[in-house]
Amino acid sequence: MNSEYIKLIATNKKARHNYSIESEYEAGIVLVGTEVKSIREGRVSFQDAYADIKNGEIFLRQLHISPYKYAYYSNHESLRTRKLLLHGYEIRKLWSKIKEKGYTLVPLKIYFKNDKIKVLIGLGRGKKLFDKRESIKKKDMKRDLDRERKKESF
Repeated sequence: MNSEYIKLIATNKKARHNYSIESEYEAGIVLVGTEVKSIREGRVSFQDAYADIKNGEIFLRQLHISPYKYAYYSNHESLRTRKLLLHGYEIRKLWSKIKEKGYTLVPLKIYFKNDKIKVLIGLGRGKKLFDKRESIKKKDMKRDLDRERKKESF
């Protein structure tokens, strides 16, 4: 029996609006104990978070994990740089793509998978303003169609 337990903690809602995501990678993340406890409470923000590669390692920067309110003296820094865990061949593949102009690594989701915290990283290219307008227009049209279908079913 190989059932996976997945519990979503937080999503980066702006990522798919600002970037066209071409591929996704699941990565582990190196955390301290108080960060895990804060994440369990859902106290995570993707405001300006991004990932980059340095010396063959991948790091998540500007991810805000609020300090754990019950910790006394050993609390973590909320915006510290956190290391992500990926296979070497995946990091090399991402590195070659990032060297191309316009690509960036964007965190998409944080979730529990079998009691381990995972981060879904997307390789994306920034959207232009007209692309954003087009995606908003498509989303609005889909919403209107769904409303009409719902009305017809009643």
